[in-house]
Amino acid sequence: MIDPKLLRNNIDVVNAALAKRGVQLDVAEWNALESHRKNIQQKTENLQAERNQGAKQVGQIKKSGGDASELMARMQAVGEEMKAAEAELASLQQDIEQKALNIPNLPHESVPEGKDESDNVEVLRWGTTRQFDFEIKDHTDIGEMMGGLEFETATKLTGSRFSVLKGPLARLQRAVTQFMLDLHTTEHGYTEAYVPFLVNSDSLRGTGQLPKFEEDLFKLQGEKEFYLIPTAEVPVTNFVRDEIIDADRLPLKYAAHTPCFRSEAGSYGRDTRGLIRQHQFEKVEMVQIVKPEHSFDALEELTAHAERVLQLLELPYRKILLCGGDMGFGATKTYDLEVWIPSQHTYREISSCSNMGDFQARRMSARYRSGEKKTELVHTLNGSGLAVGRTLLAIMENYQQADGSITVPKVLQPYMGGLQRID
Repeated sequence: MIDPKLLRNNIDVVNAALAKRGVQLDVAEWNALESHRKNIQQKTENLQAERNQGAKQVGQIKKSGGDASELMARMQAVGEEMKAAEAELASLQQDIEQKALNIPNLPHESVPEGKDESDNVEVLRWGTTRQFDFEIKDHTDIGEMMGGLEFETATKLTGSRFSVLKGPLARLQRAVTQFMLDLHTTEHGYTEAYVPFLVNSDSLRGTGQLPKFEEDLFKLQGEKEFYLIPTAEVPVTNFVRDEIIDADRLPLKYAAHTPCFRSEAGSYGRDTRGLIRQHQFEKVEMVQIVKPEHSFDALEELTAHAERVLQLLELPYRKILLCGGDMGFGATKTYDLEVWIPSQHTYREISSCSNMGDFQARRMSARYRSGEKKTELVHTLNGSGLAVGRTLLAIMENYQQADGSITVPKVLQPYMGGLQRID
């Protein structure tokens, strides 16, 4: 959530920053809300002062033996007026907060302007795309030919946009996951976390999925208001909700492997074939909780950690700086990593690494103690390290052989019991 002081006192500055996203607030509406809030607050304070003064006068009148009944009646009326004003103020502040929860984060000054992905800026390319001397197959054909990737079975079990993995491909996915976790925890300094796959609405509100993006979530029907997690970012970042962290504990760095569940609302007809866009998929997520002055350096570090996975797997990729119009709701700056997909002859997103600034921390009331008494909001970051299913399909396509087999990347062979080829 954006700092309420900015909305109250610098709405034009907020709008200037949001222009990079193609978003503009109604200045007249926000100024009217603020004017109304100030009037009610002033009225409440005046009534409080009148009541305090009246109570003092009542005491003095009674002490002198006088009749204070008329003044006491007035004070009772003042008390009722004050209760009504306080209720009106609380209701108005709640309305303002709900509106504020739907405003996206302000882009950092280094974020390029632009409307959509066509305006994103390519930062670098790594690796050389492979030249095939045979007809390239996509991962769906490769997996189905092996008998290890089944969409029809998944459709029977659940519905569209699900998959079943069997045999060596299932093992390869497990190997990919273990490799990622081992890399992040042993070389990159993350603490592994295992978290619930169900969260409450407070957690989703804290990281920004609620209230604006509820249609993208799977919500359980029943007595408890639980949601399936869309990413481990939600439970892991909420570790620090309603917490005051000692400064010497920062940074906090966590890595978690979870399934992710997304309704893919609005993506009808897109990527209907294969593993690119599923309702359920696996991901290794990295989360960092840092001091504000370190967050942009932390973004470079976290992104490099995701890149290292691709480099060790020897998968060609490119790094993209997202423009304002293509950034996620809660991010102030985002890098996407896109892996080369031979069958599509293009790069596709495999990781998104974002600095959220204090946007989530303000929603979560997550602070750190910077002095004996002073507390400040932390900054939060998250990134995929990586999306497991997309990594699997990238390996299948980039390491495919003419006979339909797959060469196992060298770095994964120890996790596959030394197996060098899958057929």
